[in-house]
Amino acid sequence: MKLLDSIVTEAASIVALRRDIHAHPELCFQEVRTADLVAAKLTEWGIPVHRGLGGTGVVGIVKNGSSSRAVGLRADMDALPMQEFNTFAHASKHAGKMHACGHDGHTAMLLAAARHFAKNRHFDGTVYLIFQPAEEGGGGAREMIKDGLFEKFPMEAVFGMHNWPGTQVGRFAVSPGPVMASTAEFKVTIHGKGGHGAMPHLGTDPVPIACQMVQAFQTIVSRNIKPVDAGVVSVTMIHSGEATNVIPDSCELQGTVRTFRAEVQDMIEARMKKIAEHVSAAHDATCEFAFQRNYPATVNSPPRRSSRAR
Repeated sequence: MKLLDSIVTEAASIVALRRDIHAHPELCFQEVRTADLVAAKLTEWGIPVHRGLGGTGVVGIVKNGSSSRAVGLRADMDALPMQEFNTFAHASKHAGKMHACGHDGHTAMLLAAARHFAKNRHFDGTVYLIFQPAEEGGGGAREMIKDGLFEKFPMEAVFGMHNWPGTQVGRFAVSPGPVMASTAEFKVTIHGKGGHGAMPHLGTDPVPIACQMVQAFQTIVSRNIKPVDAGVVSVTMIHSGEATNVIPDSCELQGTVRTFRAEVQDMIEARMKKIAEHVSAAHDATCEFAFQRNYPATVNSPPRRSSRAR
């Protein structure tokens, strides 16, 4: 990959911006300082700014020429609710918050692109610079769209990227079709009957019921999904009990489901619900099943041939 001279020249200042953002992480819909920094830099570079879409979203507008054609470049700004243990100078200054998914890098990269376009307007049309809040579970893109992003700023396509540790430096991994799975969360609460650990026959123990349920969930992917489809069911949390000699009244399972196709997600939800209810009933227990869909799969459009090339 050939780096643009204008990007190389400004690399040190962009690194400084990334480190500043990294040191001051903000969670979804709380990106006030980050949005202020982004807006200030865009304004400094002569780029008009629109604020407020999705709460803390920022849109920069770079125009040149007379064409009505427009594209968008998008980056996310929020951090994760986790503690940082790095000791370098720009480590997080906010306890329990960290840019652990690289959104500080995404924001800095889009700022670098903004600065380049501000100085090198070798195009005919408009580039919209979309700084999105709340990617980490908040649905910030949806909120920006609900607030009129595409009505206010019509564009033919939006381009975004995600850093990927381990990918060879200077290369992009790009493909048409689904590239990142949809996300969903589930929660199953099993209601049994507590009792003394030495007299399990007098109660309904929810713990072995939960264990059977976890094992049964794994057969959905191996026995219900077509081999050519993809799906993941991961139970990541099990909570139950308070004492070693007491059978608890309830047990709670939580986890995540990832798929590329909505039809597969529908099937997994239906199978999980049926398994949870019937395994519980087989042991004289009851359960509550909740399935929350978050982000749909990221599906890249196939490349389109330009009419000029025909």
